[in-house]
Parts: sequence; C-alpha cells; structure tokens
Amino acid sequence: MTSDGRLKAFGNQLADVHLWLREQLAALREDVDAYLAGGTRLRDLRTHCLTFCSALNRHHTGEDDVAFPEVAEQFPRLRPVLAELRRDHRLVEDSLRRLDALVGELDRAEDPAEVRREMDTLAALMETHFVYEEKRIRAALDTLDKPDWEAVAPDFLLTGDTAH
Repeated sequence: MTSDGRLKAFGNQLADVHLWLREQLAALREDVDAYLAGGTRLRDLRTHCLTFCSALNRHHTGEDDVAFPEVAEQFPRLRPVLAELRRDHRLVEDSLRRLDALVGELDRAEDPAEVRREMDTLAALMETHFVYEEKRIRAALDTLDKPDWEAVAPDFLLTGDTAH
C-alpha cells in the first residue's frame, strides 16, 4: 500500500471496479423492475441508466486508451488478449446503446420486458468479459509500476465514489 492507503496492485483495483459495476447494474435492474411494477419514476430510471452507461463506458474507454497500451508495451504476449477485450468493449457498447434507447422509449414500448432482456444480455456480456479480463491481465496490472496512477487514478480504475 502507498502512504495514503491506496493499493499499488492495479489488478486488484480493477476487480473492485468490476464489482462496483456489477452492483450498479443490479441496482439498475431493480429500478427497471420497480418502474415496470409502477414504482420508480421514468425520469429517475433514465437518469440512473445514463449514469450507469456513462460509468461503464468511461471504464472501458480508459482501458482502451490508458491501461491496454501500457500492458501491451510491457507484456507484448498479451496483445491478442487485449485485442479480444477491445472487441468485447464494442459488444458491450452496442448493448449499452440498445439499453439506453429502450429505456428512453420505455413509456411507449410495446414490450417493456425487452428492457429486461437487453439487461440480461448486457449482464452476460459484462460477466464473461470481466472474468476473462481479470483472469488474463490482472497479474500483469498488479506488476505495473505507474506512480502517476497512484497519484491520480486513471478512468478505468474509477467508481462513482472516486470519479473526478
């Protein structure tokens, strides 16, 4: 640990961010269910959806722009894995766009359950991606010596509580 208590093991921080994103998706799913049952206001649901989508997009963009180039430079053998993870990011991004559109039209939807199905798709994509990513690059991230990441966490290591 550093003097301010932050972990130097960036792979551990990555796993923490993944856990937080899973929790945020579960909370969003609860909001969708509450809305469909006549509870949560649509405006609140849309706001929560936008917040979640933005956080997940920030995380993946940060990986693509900051983490993956660093890992690729220091661990060239992982470049094919990083390319696969980038492809996953595009699949997740497509699902996020569909989810955002579905939530945006939820009050006029012919089949409101379609939102739940897209969330199931997104959850499955996220889970397989997160597990694969942690299995394949976590150890490499844990060995990186990046003092600037310790001073100010890059976007891929931020949660809602730590976002700038």
